[in-house]
Amino acid sequence: MPIKHLKGRLPAKPDIKSARGATTRSTNPGASRSEPSLLKLKRILVPTDFSEPSLKALRYAVPFAKRFGATIFLAHVLERTPFIAGDQSVVLVVPERELVKDAKEKLLSLAADEIEELVPVDTQVRMGKPFAEIVTLATELEIDLIIVATHGYTGLRHVLLGSTTERIVRRASCPVLVVREQEHEFV
Repeated sequence: MPIKHLKGRLPAKPDIKSARGATTRSTNPGASRSEPSLLKLKRILVPTDFSEPSLKALRYAVPFAKRFGATIFLAHVLERTPFIAGDQSVVLVVPERELVKDAKEKLLSLAADEIEELVPVDTQVRMGKPFAEIVTLATELEIDLIIVATHGYTGLRHVLLGSTTERIVRRASCPVLVVREQEHEFV
């Protein structure tokens, strides 16, 4: 059907809604009903390596969580290493449970420092390849949005390895908001 025949049949411009369903200023003067928002964010995953860029991603996530009444899932992935060598004759092994315990304590401290008390938070520590564990965690927890930082690998290293963030974006089953290290602030 040609577009000119649709004139008059298109729906009115929708009201702008807040996350909790209350109507804000409407661009449709005939609208008077309050309808719930179509966008529902209840579970936000924020992977962190405790770097400044990942802290910036967390600072983006907090206002989203407050606005939508969402829970922040703060996650850290430890890569398995076969050993840490002091010198060639001595092999120092750090037990995984100790690494997991330390990471969990750091996540809890980070949450206490950066996330307001009214925002629910859940901490997750995983072992494995960071991008794979984050994607798996997002699926398992039915995450609605991942907010992740990027350092922006360039050159040969990017071509050979790719970045964790890029791999998350390509494989995640939910939307991913990538927070760049150098960008204007909106929070």
